[in-house]
Amino acid sequence: MNANTDQHNAIATPLADEITQRLQALAPSYLELENESMRHAGYFEGKESHFKLTIVSEAFSGKRLVQRHQQVFALVNDLLAQGGGTIHAFSIHAYTLEEWAATGVSPASPNCSGQNKG
Repeated sequence: MNANTDQHNAIATPLADEITQRLQALAPSYLELENESMRHAGYFEGKESHFKLTIVSEAFSGKRLVQRHQQVFALVNDLLAQGGGTIHAFSIHAYTLEEWAATGVSPASPNCSGQNKG
């Protein structure tokens, strides 16, 4: 396939792109943002309503889990439903370099209360 075909078939991800861009403020050494919307009721192609974030950053060193989450929320809150945006669920797994080196994986997401399609 050529680049034009790939580009034509690609699904736009404006919210995921915006989240990823904003999180660069934390200088992540690892960042994975999974759109888990397809595992929930009411899914349609391109929907961006449920995300799972795994992020590793030295910005989290010496911070408790709640403080790490606050750092992330400060950057994306306006995109979340409670901040006036359209994202319904945003799971955060925030690690220091040392923690990530010890685990290397974030936990699996739970099923959506009876609506799971996956």
